[in-house]
Amino acid sequence: MLAVALPAAQVDLVESIGRKCEFMRRAAESAAIANVRVLNTRSEDLAAGEGREVYDAVSARAVGRLSTLAELASPLLKPKGVLVAWKGRRDGDEERQLENAAEALAMRPEAILDVGDSAGSEHRHLHVVRKSGPTPGNLPRKPGIAKKRPRG
Repeated sequence: MLAVALPAAQVDLVESIGRKCEFMRRAAESAAIANVRVLNTRSEDLAAGEGREVYDAVSARAVGRLSTLAELASPLLKPKGVLVAWKGRRDGDEERQLENAAEALAMRPEAILDVGDSAGSEHRHLHVVRKSGPTPGNLPRKPGIAKKRPRG
C-alpha cells in the first residue's frame, strides 16, 4: 500500500462499493496505518466537490481503459499532477485512444514503465500520464459515462 511506503503523505482510497470501503477501513486500522482516509464515493462525485484539483497524484488498477482513467483523474489532479495507471500487457489501440483524448482531458502521456517479470507481474506496465493544464469545464461527466463512452 502506498500509505505504508509514503508515511508522510496523506492517501485517500476512493471506492464506490461500501463493503469494500469497510474492508479497507478495517485493514488500515488493524495495520495501524494512520495516513489513510477511505472515501465511499465515486471519483466523479469527489471531483465535482471537495476533491477538484487537490491531488498531486492518482493511482489506479483494474479500473478501465487508459482514456477512461485519464478522464477520471484529470479533475482530481492539480495542474502538473500525475496519474500512474497499473495495466497489464500493452495495447496499442488503448494507447492511441489515450493519445487522441489527451488534449481534451488536459492530460499528456509521459512514460510507460515495464514492471518486470517478478512473480505476478509478468507483462505489467505502469502508464504515467501528467496533467497538462486546468481541468476542462466539461469534466467530470456524470458518474459512469467515462466508462460507457470513453473519449478518443
